[in-house]
Amino acid sequence: MFRKYHPPSLRQIRQDSALSTFVAPLIANLAGYGGPLAIVIGAAQAGHASAEQITSMLCVIALMVGIAGISLSYLTRTPVITAWSTPGAAFLLTALPTVSYAEAIAGFIIANGIIFLIAYTGMFDTVMNKLPKSIAAALLAGILFRFGVNSFAMLGSEAGLVLVMLLTYVLFKRFLPRYATLFVLIAGCLYVFGWQHASVPHVPLHIANVVWTTPQFTWNALLNIGLPLSLITLTGQQITGIAVLRASGYDANQAPAKPLVGLTAFLSTITAPFGNFGINLAAITAAICTEHACHPEPSKRYVAGLWYGAMNLLIALFAGVLVVFFLGLPKALITVLAGLALMGAILSNIGNAFSSEHRMIDREAALITFMTCASGVTVFQMGSAFWGIVLGCASYLLFHWRSTPHVGK
Repeated sequence: MFRKYHPPSLRQIRQDSALSTFVAPLIANLAGYGGPLAIVIGAAQAGHASAEQITSMLCVIALMVGIAGISLSYLTRTPVITAWSTPGAAFLLTALPTVSYAEAIAGFIIANGIIFLIAYTGMFDTVMNKLPKSIAAALLAGILFRFGVNSFAMLGSEAGLVLVMLLTYVLFKRFLPRYATLFVLIAGCLYVFGWQHASVPHVPLHIANVVWTTPQFTWNALLNIGLPLSLITLTGQQITGIAVLRASGYDANQAPAKPLVGLTAFLSTITAPFGNFGINLAAITAAICTEHACHPEPSKRYVAGLWYGAMNLLIALFAGVLVVFFLGLPKALITVLAGLALMGAILSNIGNAFSSEHRMIDREAALITFMTCASGVTVFQMGSAFWGIVLGCASYLLFHWRSTPHVGK
């Protein structure tokens, strides 16, 4: 599957490394674990999981994210960032109370098995190759736009923090753009822990343990967990994850969907009994590691993927500590940091979606996609990313139905 790739040597990795390729994955992990972690823990609690089972879930997810991120980034020389499915976790918040935890485990196996089969048969590549570039860029722009807006919405409650971090961002973006996000993080921490005197949560160090849960396969597990979770993960995460790579200039030859989606689904399937409801290609955190600020040369950004994976291996060891520590950090700090870190990706994808090189009808379809995704709407347990794809692609097809080359100009 990976025979055509030429992995870098250790010497090449050292030459391609830069401080920014370490900072970007650090920020991505802070953004990825800071907010969504509460959703994952809440979903596990809704499924009546014990504290040991919740720790096991976080440990095995971080472990698989690390293994997948390092191996795929190394083999493809692409910044492949993987993560848990945040839309999937949000779905589980409402779905898990209807099943036992053993049935939920069976549902995780079914869902990820379905995704693996779709990837292995090549159907995923077919879908992505037919997805218009303007729609793909608008899809990501709409998803990221909400995070940018949320950071400025904090002005109402944390004006001082937002202004300090924003001023730091503007100044360093002007003079040291590659390290702007790092100094935004430093400025935010100094303000929160220095000026506001917030206390850093004290947690004793201990190594996490994993717990096996025997799956219980039932129709309830299939219909209430397996099928919906597979659809939500595919449309809400895997497609957007591939879209991030495509929008960042990594085409199907360099980063084909089949091995990327297939490996994440396979690892999720075999580790589901330990609580892994699914890892997939990341979208939001991946955007931080694939943009220009990570490294000016796209061919060297794979180092960020290696660091991201290594950080997750460390996180897996201390998953129990992670639960307490990240939830203890000020939510405002994580929210503003994530929004500012994604500014470049938001701007880039909006530009790609509404570029003048696209026909007017293509830009209108992209606008429908963008507004749907930015709305954050959820209908029938399907998130805005799913409806953005559906409405955007439907509009695109209708606009192009029996159209001539001059329509929309």
